[in-house]
Amino acid sequence: MVNALSIDLEYWWCSEFLKKYLPEDKNELDDLIFDSLYPLLELLDKHNTKATFFVLGMVAEKYPQLIEEIYKKGHEIASHAYSHTTLYELGREGFEEEIKKSINILGKYKPIGFRAPSFSINNSTKWAFEVLEKYGFKYDSSIFPIRTMLYGVPNAPVHIYRPSKNDVTKHDPDGQIIEFPLTIFRCLGKNIPIAGGFYLRVFPLWFLRWGIKRINRNRPVVIYIHPWETYPKIPRLKVPLFSRFVTYYGINSALKKFETLLKEFEFKPIREVLKEFQLGANQVIAEIKVAK
Repeated sequence: MVNALSIDLEYWWCSEFLKKYLPEDKNELDDLIFDSLYPLLELLDKHNTKATFFVLGMVAEKYPQLIEEIYKKGHEIASHAYSHTTLYELGREGFEEEIKKSINILGKYKPIGFRAPSFSINNSTKWAFEVLEKYGFKYDSSIFPIRTMLYGVPNAPVHIYRPSKNDVTKHDPDGQIIEFPLTIFRCLGKNIPIAGGFYLRVFPLWFLRWGIKRINRNRPVVIYIHPWETYPKIPRLKVPLFSRFVTYYGINSALKKFETLLKEFEFKPIREVLKEFQLGANQVIAEIKVAK
């Protein structure tokens, strides 16, 4: 089974658990983009693996040559909006402005994929699919079929589907946007997240491997990681205990776990997995094309 690999390229201080504790002028902070990203790029090169990079517009605006380097390595460039503000905060008009800014910055790479900051698409922000369709996007990977204090649509499908504009938990065969939801599996009646990020850091490696193999019996997984989550020298801010745990736990071992997954499973960019994956009555999703 070919799985999808995605990297959310954003600043380390974009974490929702840190935002309240940052200085007003973020220019005072060392963003550590290069320090945290290059070890990941080296591992991808080492294991001949390509990924989808959901790039924050602010990062691409500041480091255009870095995005060009990622693209020339054969990775997919997709959109992560512009400022890492959640869709709940932006509202429809604000979101559309961010999408336009993102496209202006990433336009040469013809992005067809999107991931919302903090997975902030649910039925309260379902208008996002109309905006994405308007600006030519073909797929989204923002819906997380769990419930957390920040995000989640616990009753959403766990497989690739086309969300209804009226209810994101329903499949619409005529829908224009394809959703690749973040990966969970059912265990003891619960949705257990195994998609990456904090869950990659907190769960033991044996559990991640077992979960992926179990899911691969009938569908691909999508793994995500933020470069800062694999970089042990990331700044440790003075934040409450829970925020500190969610943000920093497991960072020291994350890169090694990530490499083990690269060794044991086959990964491709999301657009490639969707191109191969069959939806509904064995119909190949033909409109997913490789942006050259």
